[in-house]
Amino acid sequence: MEKEDLKLLNKGEEEEMELHGYRLCRWRLALVGFGVLCTGGFLLLLLYWMPEWCVKSTCTRTTARDAEVVLLRSTVRSNIYVRFRLMLCQLFIRYFTFHSTKYYWNHELQNFQVLMKLFFGVNEIAVKVPSVFKLLIKEVLNPFYIFQLFSVILWSADEYYYYAVAIVFMSVVSIATSLYTIKKQYIMLHDMVTAHSIVRVSVCRTNKDIEEILSTDLVPGDVMVIPNNGTIMPCDAVLVSGTCIVNESMLTGESVPVTKTNLPNSVEGEGDDAYNTEEHKRHTLFCGTNVIQTRFYTDELVKAVVVRTGFSTAKGQLVRSILYPKPTDFKLYRDAYLFLLCLVAVAGIGFIYSIVLSIINKVPAKTIIIESLDIITITVPPALPAAMTAGIVYAQRRLKQSGIFCISPQRINICGQINLFCFDKTGTLTEDGLDLWGVQRVENSSFHLSEENAYKENLVKSQFVACMATCHSLTKIEGQLSGDPLDLKMFEATGWILEEATEEETSLHNRIMPTVVRPPKQLLPPEPASSSERDMVHTSAYEIGIVRQFPFSSALQRMSVVARLLGEKRMDAYMKGAPEVVASLCKNETVPEDFAEVLEDYTKQGFRVIALAHRRLESKLSWHKVQNISRDHIETNMEFLGLIIMQNKLKNETPGILQDLHRANIRTVMVTGDNMLTAISVARDCGMIPPDDTVIIADAHPPQYGQPARITWRYADKPSKTSRYEPKSKEQYHFAMNGKSFATILEHFPDMLQKLVLRGTVFARMAPDQKTQLIEALQGVDYYVGMCGDGANDCGALKRAHGGISLSELEASVASPFTSRTPNISCVPNLIREGRAALITSFCVFKFMALYSIIQYISVTLLYSILSNLGDLQFLFIDIAIILIIVFTMSLNPAWKDLVPRRPPSGLISGPLLFSVLTQILICLGFQIITFVWVQKQAWYTVWKPFTDVCNHSSQLNVSELNNTELDEHNIQNFENTSLFYVSSFQYLIVAVVFSKGKPFRQPKWTFFLSLVKLFLIILINAAVSVMVEGGIDLRIYEHLSWLSCLRKRAPKARYMYLAKELMVDPDWPPRPTTTTEANGSTYEMRINS
Repeated sequence: MEKEDLKLLNKGEEEEMELHGYRLCRWRLALVGFGVLCTGGFLLLLLYWMPEWCVKSTCTRTTARDAEVVLLRSTVRSNIYVRFRLMLCQLFIRYFTFHSTKYYWNHELQNFQVLMKLFFGVNEIAVKVPSVFKLLIKEVLNPFYIFQLFSVILWSADEYYYYAVAIVFMSVVSIATSLYTIKKQYIMLHDMVTAHSIVRVSVCRTNKDIEEILSTDLVPGDVMVIPNNGTIMPCDAVLVSGTCIVNESMLTGESVPVTKTNLPNSVEGEGDDAYNTEEHKRHTLFCGTNVIQTRFYTDELVKAVVVRTGFSTAKGQLVRSILYPKPTDFKLYRDAYLFLLCLVAVAGIGFIYSIVLSIINKVPAKTIIIESLDIITITVPPALPAAMTAGIVYAQRRLKQSGIFCISPQRINICGQINLFCFDKTGTLTEDGLDLWGVQRVENSSFHLSEENAYKENLVKSQFVACMATCHSLTKIEGQLSGDPLDLKMFEATGWILEEATEEETSLHNRIMPTVVRPPKQLLPPEPASSSERDMVHTSAYEIGIVRQFPFSSALQRMSVVARLLGEKRMDAYMKGAPEVVASLCKNETVPEDFAEVLEDYTKQGFRVIALAHRRLESKLSWHKVQNISRDHIETNMEFLGLIIMQNKLKNETPGILQDLHRANIRTVMVTGDNMLTAISVARDCGMIPPDDTVIIADAHPPQYGQPARITWRYADKPSKTSRYEPKSKEQYHFAMNGKSFATILEHFPDMLQKLVLRGTVFARMAPDQKTQLIEALQGVDYYVGMCGDGANDCGALKRAHGGISLSELEASVASPFTSRTPNISCVPNLIREGRAALITSFCVFKFMALYSIIQYISVTLLYSILSNLGDLQFLFIDIAIILIIVFTMSLNPAWKDLVPRRPPSGLISGPLLFSVLTQILICLGFQIITFVWVQKQAWYTVWKPFTDVCNHSSQLNVSELNNTELDEHNIQNFENTSLFYVSSFQYLIVAVVFSKGKPFRQPKWTFFLSLVKLFLIILINAAVSVMVEGGIDLRIYEHLSWLSCLRKRAPKARYMYLAKELMVDPDWPPRPTTTTEANGSTYEMRINS
């Protein structure tokens, strides 16, 4: 039944979960309640920590349809369970809320799903700041603090008051710091989300009236009016009329404004395509983005239809990812719990040992319970949580100093394991800006010779230059041209002028044009000098208006525009994009026969090549029809115009950084949207592919015409008759493929993909989602993958990688876990070095804390054998004066300056680490046993008793002083205690020095030794000064001090001195032999005998 009732939520998504249905059971609830009372509430805490146990102990299994309680289990990490009680809304539909998303029961699907069509709720991304009390309760109920509370109660019962107070103080400081940090993060996120989130918006109603409402009242389907002066979008909306210039840096980290055009209307006779966020993102205004300005036609308003609200928006999804981050599944953290369980098992042995020993020695039951439980508290050190995070905090601070900002600190440790790094090409490995190297026009289906530029009089009215001047998404913001750097370079090469059209300037057009481009007057050919007025009209008449834009699409790898020359009735379509794509959409007779050879020649030299095409549109296409036509009708039967050759130079730092990564045995992979041969050329230039290595291109073709899917293999460089292009060894070849081949292999050859990614170095023409799929494929073969990109089309890959770093000017971008303000890849080795240092620090600190527990455990166990223990102040001194100082200074070592081929271990449960810990345990155990036995073998050794004083054999104890002596009930004052305390204190220091690893992952530990040497020098100087001063006092200074004291006639402090002084001046003292002393009441009299 369980398998039949198993439901999957969010199937195929990141938050995929299994759902199990349960019904509440009264007798089980009563039984659990009785257990809670019997255990003093501990069972309730246990059920709070273990939701699975809570549900199974209070409920019975049932179908999801009849469930009152649901249990969710993550399919990503099978040990994560979440419990939810089903709620009932007004329409008697059952639902529950998980991660700020409501899941409703769907009778048709017989499963829970997000039913946004039925319930939208308030359009608000509600980040509620919890009260301090709620945060405190949640923090205090952490198992660690519950254990601390248990320990403090136990220590207080054993009269270890000082130590208990110190641990309480440490816990209070830790809780207060944690609460402050969490509260501050909630407030920052709340302020970031609420800023501009509630605004007044204008909404179109059915009667064409415009109503002003609050953005919180928006629901999907509302038609909102985008104001002319821009706004912060309060929801996700798709443009249905007009054009918007949008800054999406909050989402992508890319500060270049993006042009958003209206969604194309469906043509009659065609099936309506469903709206898809990914496919139509060039028409979608995303929540949280800044609309800088809008464009509209005639009297039409810029309108957008609301498609998503609240947490369903792009901004809401980002906020959810921050509020509910994906659990970090790292071997170190899993092994840490296993290691703690091992320590608890060791403590269990000590627990049994202490009980047996105490019973044999007839110790009172209360003492047996307290001391047996006390030995368990030693296994979990109080400073363990702070110690484990110290290294990460210091690493995060050092990263910030080097210009790398982190929003996911736990990933710093994982970065220390990275052994493969993916790089975007343009803007990451190469310069952001592209330089126009030349153009190569096509006429009569053949290439002209390459020309340096298109800024020529004879080309000013050519279709080639018209395509360069119109086919872009540039706009003017505050008088400055702004847009994609490639578009900017291409347009500037024409020398033309772009003007944002006004009604006066475009009055000659039938319709208002949003953008007009025209050449400068000096480029236009001179006209006959008939009249200056006619010349002026003719000169200004050569203008091209851009009627419709089809923005660049990463998936389609092209963009196109519809334009019209002033005075012409027919319109023209211009297209630019990837040469292979553009050529496939052109008439075959217009594409030169040597197109492939010319393109290959340019790409092999590392140039970025853009192809241009043109088409004269039918005269029946009016302005209104063009606004509603699909791009597929425009982008077909084009005429090939030629190529634009752009030079994309490598950044100066790129080759050196990649060489450092190769020396450190870190694989490098290029993932780009550029041409494959260009990418291979750049990979060779930057050293990603060595000059002598062979590149094998995998061309995969999907099944078609009844033939199965197939892969054809070829060399990137055409091999000659000799075999010099054959791979000399299995280590000297690389695979390269484009996005289409990758998609085909992923679908039809999944097993082959794992083999290809092992040696795949260049992945070209990759769409944004394919980059994410590649990261997942690399992680699937157990690579620790890093990703470096500019944040524009790499957001998914940056988030999915173990260590994604975005090159952005923003201080912190939600596009990736790490953001670098350094505009080159020099941040990559810095991140890996700091990750390795933080990882090694975590290992060192954990090993030290484990040894600290074991050393103290050994000391206490040995002392238990003589019914003794460490004292209150001894525990306090060890934990505060030794352990805390060592833990926080051990984490201070900065990262080593170079990357080395060896990586740190990924987990604690490994041979070398276990051997290291076990050998140190045996060494410490051996020397403590030797000390314990050696002391008892000494001639002066006696069993300690309250009156024992072996240091002063002639001691004469006064009875009154003896009565005031505090009895040693815990038998702490003994020789074994003192000896083990001294030895164990030095063992803590020795282990700290031994485990404080330096080179090759952290700065050498001689700095730590130097600190110790300085400390010993201070101690020696202190001792020398003390001895010299004391010796001087004994020899000479004492006499001078005595003489000085005689100058001051003070009353003697001692009674006998006072009496002696009185008797010296008494004339009747000493009594004379001829006198008699007689008592007279309370006095006496002296009489002289006669």
